[in-house]
Order: sequence, then structure tokens, then C-alpha cells
Amino acid sequence: MRIPASYPMALLAALLALVPVYILITLASDATAVFDSHNLKILGNTLSLMVLTVLGSILIGVPLAFISAYVQLPFKKLWLVLFAAPLAIPSYIGAFTLYAAFGPGGEINQLLGFETPPMYGLTGAAIVMTLYTFPFVMLTTRSSLLSLDASMVNAARTLGMSMPMSVFKVILPRVINGIAAGSLLVALYTLSDFGTPAMMRLDTFTRVIYVEYNAFGLSRAAMLSLQLMVIVGFLLFIESQIKTASERHGRPLMLFPSSGQNLAMLVTFLPVLLLAICLPLAIFTLWLARDGVADFDFSIAWNSAYASGIAAIVAVVVAVPVAHAALSGKVGRIMERVTYFGFGIPGIVMGTALVYGGLQLPLLYQTLALLVIAYVLRFLPLAVGSVRTSTEHLDSSLIKSARVLGASPREAFMRITLPLTLRGIIAGAALVFLESMRELEATLLLGPTGFETLSTYLWRVYEAGYFGRAAIPGLLLVVISACGLAIMLSGEKRSQLEH
Repeated sequence: MRIPASYPMALLAALLALVPVYILITLASDATAVFDSHNLKILGNTLSLMVLTVLGSILIGVPLAFISAYVQLPFKKLWLVLFAAPLAIPSYIGAFTLYAAFGPGGEINQLLGFETPPMYGLTGAAIVMTLYTFPFVMLTTRSSLLSLDASMVNAARTLGMSMPMSVFKVILPRVINGIAAGSLLVALYTLSDFGTPAMMRLDTFTRVIYVEYNAFGLSRAAMLSLQLMVIVGFLLFIESQIKTASERHGRPLMLFPSSGQNLAMLVTFLPVLLLAICLPLAIFTLWLARDGVADFDFSIAWNSAYASGIAAIVAVVVAVPVAHAALSGKVGRIMERVTYFGFGIPGIVMGTALVYGGLQLPLLYQTLALLVIAYVLRFLPLAVGSVRTSTEHLDSSLIKSARVLGASPREAFMRITLPLTLRGIIAGAALVFLESMRELEATLLLGPTGFETLSTYLWRVYEAGYFGRAAIPGLLLVVISACGLAIMLSGEKRSQLEH
């Protein structure tokens, strides 16, 4: 049996994805006190933050999903974009600006003259995480709602059931999987986030792992990393079991609220948009007006772009054979799934593992190459998914015709496959580039000495208390993240058109 040419590279990518896990297991074998009181407190804080964030995201995301799917609002598409916009702001930026804005001596206190409650601890972290994760629940629930036929709701209404009762008894049971899928995404994001709990001074796994690393406690950091990975792995398993099967499309439900009801919905959800979007932008603009741009070294932006650009190129070079292997058979699909390990590993955990790997290979330790490897291992699945989607829609008869006419496999790939899948390759590279620009945790641990990026510079000025210097990197990261969201939404639109 002939082995597909894409298999060797796909196998290498799969083996590299397992290296961080192996390193952590080796490191943690020397650690003790897995269930001491401090570890239990960290576990309790982490799970409490996860639960509160999931509940908050459901309370906000599900009603917004109903509104964006069924309610005929003026400028409906604009509202959908606004509801999804918090995804365009990294949560650590939201944490930074809300921490700076609230409390005695905060920006609100200085500008308006009245004190607001401080934003820190479990409450502050849960509020911030909810503000920047509820779109996950909204989008997955909305997708399920749009697949429903309105006939069952109309039948219930004809039999005398009120609209609210129809929602609870007819609609919600049919979209529960969509809500669960979004909730699990929220839980995974919350578990892996480092910036928000760190800025809110909450001891979760990610924050304590970073503290242990800085205290040269690599063994303990590895043990905590493995505990976090067990929880993440459990959630990933649950996520894989959830099926959000769509019903056959029929006539969608359409609701036409009065102007008073429109106003009530706006008043209810406007504070969410103000806190999640307007406040961070206003704070950064205020700092920019106050401190200007003179103190910012724009070579930091170049560092971010340079490292992320290399990672994007390497990722798509690896992603092409992995995607083709996945389409060629069961073994290839297994290798592709293994590469998703990196995406499921929190950045702080990936950084901890690769720090130890770099110590064993001095040529790599504290080099740009090691940072690029971390980016590739973390975000390779984004490139693989994009390349695979574009390749799946390729007409295989074109390649067969080229082979019949005498073209070699390499010629057929270069002259047919590559040009026709170029859009997917570029989209995958763009997603890896944008996510690498945003990455904070792995960059903090693995960046070469003196190599500052936008995200790490933002972290340094937070630690130093020079909040005004965060304006330029913060605004740049928001713009970069908005580009990533635009690519994601445009990809979803193309997918809908193709289907």
C-alpha cells in the first residue's frame, strides 16, 4: 500500500504537538503535594471563576441570541456585529481598562468626581470574563435558533400558549445543545486565560503557574499545568460529545416588537456594550490624549509583526500536508486531531513546557525560534482548519485529469491544488498571524531577553503602573483583533453560501 506523500510531515507535526505534554509529565514527576490546601484553594478559585463566567454568559448570550435571530430590529445586521464585537477585544485589555477605570482614584473617579466599586478579585474577574465571552454563547445559540422551523411555535400559540411559555417549552429544549456548546467554549476560554485573573489579582491555575515559573519552581508549575490540562481535557471530551444537529429549514420565526419594547431591550443590554466596548476604547483614547505617542517605541509593534509573520508562514507550510493527510484516510485524520492538542493547551502551560525544553537545548533557549515554535504549536489548528475547508471543496476530477495528462503529483499540486486553495491558505495564515499578535502568556515566558511585543509591553506597563503608556499598544491590539473577527465572520458567510 502506497503511503501518501503528506503523511511524514503530518506525523512530525502530530509528534511535536505531544512534546509539551511529555515534558510536563517528566517535570511534574518530581513534584509533591498535589492536593494540599493551597492547591485546593487555587482549584476552588479557578472553578468558581469558570462557573460564574458560564452563568453570566448564558444570562446575557441567550437573550441576545433570541433578539438577533428572531426580533426584527432596525439596523439588524449592525446590532449583530455590535453584539459579537467583544470577541474583537482580548479579555486582558478589558481587565486592564476596567481595573484602571473603577475604584477610588480610578479614571471615572478622577473625571466625574464620584467613587465606583473597585474591580478586582473573583467578582471583578467574573464580570470581565463574562463581558468578553458571552458572544460564544450568543453565536452558537443563534445558529441553533436559525435552524428551527417556526411551525411548532405557531401551533403552540394557536393552542393558547403565551409567547414566553412557548419560548421555554418549545424553543429552549430544541436549542439546549447550542447553549451547551457555547458554554463549554466559555469554560475553556476562562480556564486558559492568564491576563484577566492576573490583573484582577485572583489566584487561578494560570496566575499561580506564572508565579511559580518566576520563582524558579518549574516542577511545581508543571504539576499545576497538568492539573489544569486534566480539567481542560475533560471539557474537550464533553465538547466532542455535543451534537448541534440542525433541523430542516422552514419558515423562520419573526417577531415585530413595538417601539417601547425596542427601547426596553436597548436599555437592558446597552450597559453590556458600554462596558465591553466603549469603556476600553474611551480609556485608551483618554490616555492617548493625555500622554501622546512620544513615549512609545514603534519597534515593539514591528517585533510583534515579525514574530507573528514567521509563525504564520511556518504554520501554513505545516498545515498544508496535515490538511491533505486528514482528507486521505483515517490515519491522517488521527494525526490531524493530535495536532489540536496545542490549541487545547493554555498558553501559560505551553510556555512552561517549552521553557524546560529550551533549557535542555541551549541553542533554542530564549530565542525567537522557540517563541515561533510555541505560536505554531498553539495556533496550527487554525491554519489546518482553513486549509482543509478550502481543500474539501476542491473538485478532485481536476487533479485526476492533470495526472492522466502526464503531470507529476508535484506539478498537479503546484498548478491546480495550490492556486485553487490559496484563499484558504491565506485566511489560515492571517488567523495564525493575528492570534500570535494577541498571545500574552507564551510570549511572556518564551520571548528572548529584551524582545518586547505589544502584548508583553502592555503587561509590563500594567505591572509598573504606567497605565497611560498602554494606549498605543492597546488600540493596536484592538484593531488587530477586529481584523481577526472580520476574517472569522467572512469565513462563516462563505460557508453559509457554499452550503
